[in-house]
Amino acid sequence: MTPIRVIVADDHPIVRSGIVGLLASASDIEVVGEAADGLEAAELAEALRPDLVLMDLRMPRLDGVAATARLAQTAPATRVLILTTYESDEHILGAIEAGASGYLLKAAPEDEILAGVRSVADGQTVLAPAIAATLVNRMRAPAAAERPALSARELDVLRLVAEGLSNPQIGRRLFIGEATVKTHLIHVFEKLGVSDRTRAVTLALELGIL
Repeated sequence: MTPIRVIVADDHPIVRSGIVGLLASASDIEVVGEAADGLEAAELAEALRPDLVLMDLRMPRLDGVAATARLAQTAPATRVLILTTYESDEHILGAIEAGASGYLLKAAPEDEILAGVRSVADGQTVLAPAIAATLVNRMRAPAAAERPALSARELDVLRLVAEGLSNPQIGRRLFIGEATVKTHLIHVFEKLGVSDRTRAVTLALELGIL
């Protein structure tokens, strides 16, 4: 199996070394580069085209949000998983709106971080439970009339997307075909006015749909 190629971006050498060591312990993950700031991370990703950048938020020269936004334009196939100590509303929303596919905290268990890397590299969305709760509290329920009306099955699919399941996994869980899952997601995207899974989940949380 081809390993997941990862760049680790963190401005603290000891922290970065610990993250690299954790990733190196997994046989299916290969660290192909390290960056001490957001600008270096963006330039490395543009040159090496890794599967994923594990990105801190507060870094010199270019912060994690700005680096993520740049990569969304210059290396759209490279996904970004935020790994940080910060969990304020501003940080979370900024990173996700910039194009991050996941947001985990450095205090998370090692297994959760490794699982997050694998899930994001596989095209899934990963949000730490604390982050999802913060989003809910931040954007608490506008009037019901303002919320898009999703069908019960569309809600079922979106909830499983929020859990990090892939389309085939969702199909097996709901006993429907993968093509049907994709159709439901297309309808969800249209109703929410979004273009990707991550934003669909975060907007649904903001609107109190999930």
